[in-house]
Amino acid sequence: MRAVRVHDLSGPAALRVDDVPEPTALAGQVLVDVHAAGVNFPDVLLTRGQYQFKPTPPFTPGGEAAGVVRAVGSGVTSVAPGDRVALSLIYGAFAERVVAPELAVVKLPDAVSFEIGAATLLTYATTYHALVDRAALQKGETLLVLGAAGGVGTAAVELGALLGARVIAAASSADKLAFCRAHGATETIDYTREDVKERVKAITAGNGADVIYDPVGGAVAEQALRAIAWQGRYLVVGFASGEIPKIPLNLVLLKGCQIVGVFWGAFAMRDAAKNRAHAQQLFAWIADGKLRPAVDAVLPFARAREALEKIERREVKGKLVLVP
Repeated sequence: MRAVRVHDLSGPAALRVDDVPEPTALAGQVLVDVHAAGVNFPDVLLTRGQYQFKPTPPFTPGGEAAGVVRAVGSGVTSVAPGDRVALSLIYGAFAERVVAPELAVVKLPDAVSFEIGAATLLTYATTYHALVDRAALQKGETLLVLGAAGGVGTAAVELGALLGARVIAAASSADKLAFCRAHGATETIDYTREDVKERVKAITAGNGADVIYDPVGGAVAEQALRAIAWQGRYLVVGFASGEIPKIPLNLVLLKGCQIVGVFWGAFAMRDAAKNRAHAQQLFAWIADGKLRPAVDAVLPFARAREALEKIERREVKGKLVLVP
């Protein structure tokens, strides 16, 4: 079978499509014919050896996929050959077939396409865990989303609106902000031209944002924290800017606020059953039209390098999807 593989840790340029051995489903595992695979920022980090998990080359990146079950190992009861499913992994999804543990696989409703199924789990499940489990976001609260036009950012805008929050989207261009408004943001901030702290204060009549969702890091993080509400929750989701901010902790004291880590991958491994329930809820909302994951483009495996480079340059609105 064919798979996209990383041959050295020099970045997306090290990707190529190889012929590799067919995988086999062992006990507790599910073998899936991949119809689509989602592309995410951690895939870029994996190609540079900068992610929390560091597989040794050659390896296949890709943390999510959707397709049809080909076979199941002994003990698997929740899915059967022929079922439409989505799955999440640390890496390995950019392949024509992939094996995953049963608890990492969830049935995909007929109303949800494979491309949308492959574009949902990492971004929306990360965000559901962040907003519901970690921040306990309440209806009527104000949610500030940084990097709001990216994969997890779009998910945060949509889920925040669905959960009843007032969503302020911050992004780096007018077209990205228009995209955010189309996905549920009520207010927007262009942080290349506007002061995030001052704009948030103006929008919220001086109260600040109850929850801040930050997948970006970098210089804007401290600006955002200075605009947090009393006893607000600052969600640390990632560092797409490439810079891990150094936060003055006196701000946390003065605001009586919390800085909350969101490591969805570790959560999904430690509480796979709860994560699977989250995924089922997300797909039900998508099937009902309450969430609309945005797919920027669908590209073949042969263009995987291009896909990851576009992610790295932050040129994508929503998600990119690869297909065999």
